[in-house]
Amino acid sequence: MGLEGDADVLFGSASSLPHGSREEHPLREGDSVLLDDGTTVEGYQSDVTRMTVLGKPLDKLQRAFEIVRKAQDAALASAVAGKPCGSVDDAARRVITEAGFGPGYKYFAHRVGHGIGLDMHEQPYLVRGNETILAAGMTFSNEPGIYVAGEYGVRCEDDMVISADGPAQLLTPGFQPSLEIPIA
Repeated sequence: MGLEGDADVLFGSASSLPHGSREEHPLREGDSVLLDDGTTVEGYQSDVTRMTVLGKPLDKLQRAFEIVRKAQDAALASAVAGKPCGSVDDAARRVITEAGFGPGYKYFAHRVGHGIGLDMHEQPYLVRGNETILAAGMTFSNEPGIYVAGEYGVRCEDDMVISADGPAQLLTPGFQPSLEIPIA
């Protein structure tokens, strides 16, 4: 299709900052690798993040990945027309907090998603307290994360659209299956 784009690539402790760092970080065995960005098709944006690890994942990375994936499922299931935007963040944040990565924004340091369309980041935001009502056709990122300062960060991100009835539908081919297999 002749698509172009660029990506943020973060290794190890640099991935503990949701939008990275300018500090150089050499890639080491066991480090998480986070790739984030997208492309434009006919003026419309995409925004996807995939995670992997160099070598075998440490238990803490594997556990964080599994929790974040469950949070993505919760966000997708709760993104229903007629509900407030903040309820989607609440659903994902509940999964992460109940797994011991809380309270509030302590380890999940950003919103669960943002509107996406002609701009990569646009209103409305899927963030705590946002009372904007979800409507069919709205598109969003779904990007929960766990960020342990100075150690590692794990984020999974896919795009979704609000359905006329039922939960939101993915605009990507599918959620990331595992740390070892970032793309299905």
